[in-house]
Formats: sequence, C-alpha cells, structure tokens
Amino acid sequence: MAEVAGVAEAGGAAKVADAVRERREFAGLEVPPARGRFREGLRGYGLIVAMWIRSTMTYRASFVLSTLGNAAITLLDFVAIYIMFSHVDVLGGFTLPEVALLYGSCSAALGLADLLLGNTDRIGARIRDGSLDTMLVRPLPLLAQVAADRFALRRLGRIGQGLGVLGWALWTLDVEWTAGKVLLVPVMLLAGGSIFAAVMVGGAAFQFVAGDAAEVQNSFTYGGCTMLQYPPTVFATDLLRGVTFVVPLAFVNWLPALYVLGRPDPLGLPGWAAFLSPLVALAVFVPASLAWRAGVRSYRSTGS
Repeated sequence: MAEVAGVAEAGGAAKVADAVRERREFAGLEVPPARGRFREGLRGYGLIVAMWIRSTMTYRASFVLSTLGNAAITLLDFVAIYIMFSHVDVLGGFTLPEVALLYGSCSAALGLADLLLGNTDRIGARIRDGSLDTMLVRPLPLLAQVAADRFALRRLGRIGQGLGVLGWALWTLDVEWTAGKVLLVPVMLLAGGSIFAAVMVGGAAFQFVAGDAAEVQNSFTYGGCTMLQYPPTVFATDLLRGVTFVVPLAFVNWLPALYVLGRPDPLGLPGWAAFLSPLVALAVFVPASLAWRAGVRSYRSTGS
C-alpha cells in the first residue's frame, strides 16, 4: 500500500509540475523547445480553423455567394487595369498579359497569406477591448490563436481569381519556357505568400507598441500588393530600392516575373536574384518572429 501511495503521490506531483511549467511558459518565464511550440501551435491552429470551417459550411449557399463576391470585388482591380489598356498599348514597356502576370501572382500570394494569417491585423482591437487576455490563458500559442480566430474561408475567392488571371497570362504570353522558369512560378506564389505573411506578423507585433496600427500593417500588405500589380519601370528608383532592400516586397513577384519574362531588373540585379525569394521570406520571418515575441512579453494586460 505504501508503494501504491508513493506512486500516486509521485503522479500527483508530476501533474502539479506540468501545470506549473505550463503557467510559467504562458507567463513567458519558461520557454519550451522550439519544435514542441511549433507542433503545438500548428495543432491548435488546425483545430480552431476546422471549427470555423464547420461553422461556415453550416450555410453553404452563403459561403458560395460570399466567396464569389470576394472574388468579384478583388477582380475589379484587374478590370481597371484592363480598361486602362483599352486606351494604351503598353504601360512602362509592359503589355497587358505581362501586367496580368504581375497582377495574378501578387493577388494569389497575398490571398494565401490573407487566408492563413489575415486576422493578425485585429490584434490592436483585441488589445483595446481586453479580449487578448482571454487568449493568453489558453493552453495554445498566442499567434496560432490570433491567426486562426474567425478564419474566413471566403478569402479563397481572392486566391481563385488571382490564379485565374495568372493562368490566362501564362497561356497568352510568348515565353521560352525552361525548367527554371517553370519551377519559379509556384515558388513565386509560395515564397510571395510567405513574405506577405512575415510582414503581417511584423505588423501585428508593432501593434503592441502602437496600440492599434492595423492600417499601417495594411499599407504594406494590401497597399504593397497594389503597387506590385504594376510594372517596376513606372516607379522611381528610390522606391524600387526601398521595396527591394528595406521591405523586400520586390521578391514577391517583380524579380521572379522579370526573370520569367526575360526582362532586366531596373536596379541591375543579376538574374539569379529571382530565385532568392524563399531565402528572403525566411530572412523576413526571423525578425518578425522576434518582434512578435518581444511584443507579447511587453504586454501588460488592459486591466479591469
């Protein structure tokens, strides 16, 4: 009996130790292994997303209509470009199919990031109304909760219309396809989405300091995508340097698209720079992640 009691006591102590460790992790006093945090965050993100998808699919007709509406609204940007080309033959030396390549790749990349992490821009509102405190006491990484909360499956509309325009551009363009160019198209979409996602995380981290700066974040994501829809040749050199070396949005689609089209970079970068998008995405994610962790650690609640 004494041995059984000892085992039970040891088991109870282990549970208490686990609970204490979890509380210390939530408070930022103890950091679990990175692999464990990532796995737990991915699992929690998937569970929350699945919950919102089930909720969305309860009203399937509404989902279809909202998705089509989202696609139609975002497609209006390309309609404006199409109308523009009804009055001009080229824009900055680019034809309509070439601009469609820029538009489709950027729109699809932003749509992917917006689908997975678009709700991070609401972190400022959560700080103001105190709902962020509720997330902090849950046994899940905060970023996974913020990104997955109110997961909007209707954002597939932006991705769909972007891929549609991109497909039309690739079908229309007269390009000498090589293995490198074929590989670069999907890499451009995935790496571009990752760069936008990193910018979203960095913008969310900034809101811990600024209080509510969702529009600042959106100026780099939605505003940046609007800029990337047009040829780089129509912008000033200083702006091109800024979006290449400071906030590297040019690696989302400008540099890869110029390589696919066989056009030189206005800044004179070598052709192999078009393949650096995945490394650039990783390079942007590192400071964005560190900024996020610093922002969470500096958060002191809204009080009561």
